[in-house]
Amino acid sequence: MKIVCQNKKAYHDYNIEETIEAGLILMGTEVKSLREGKANLKDSYVIIKDSEAFLLNCHISPYSHGNIMNHEPLRTRKLLIHKEEIIKLQGKAAQKGYSLIPLKIYFKGSYAKVEIGLAKGKRQYEKRDTIKKKEAQREIERAMKSR
Repeated sequence: MKIVCQNKKAYHDYNIEETIEAGLILMGTEVKSLREGKANLKDSYVIIKDSEAFLLNCHISPYSHGNIMNHEPLRTRKLLIHKEEIIKLQGKAAQKGYSLIPLKIYFKGSYAKVEIGLAKGKRQYEKRDTIKKKEAQREIERAMKSR
């Protein structure tokens, strides 16, 4: 499994409650650009419309050796998920405060996959609490290591 890009900010801004793997429908130059590692998941999200899932605002840079057949960097991309999973995700994402966030794009074999997380937004004080917990855990690990 080769990871192309990760949305590290998602773990800071959201509580990820559930993850699901989905396939991506891509153009040829998009696949080549992903293999070069030129993708960005910042500010991207997933919507479900007419029982189909779509990835929006995912930036995949144009292929460096592409020609006029190159793709648009911010185009909407369809996700490949089973109908039952889409219905289940749609029901959970419809609740107040929940959204679907892409966490990482990776290659599994020769197929490009995206990991989607069912996320609930954190408040400012919750973000500070998680930072404090991480720092305390680091201090404990340092003390145990030096011992």
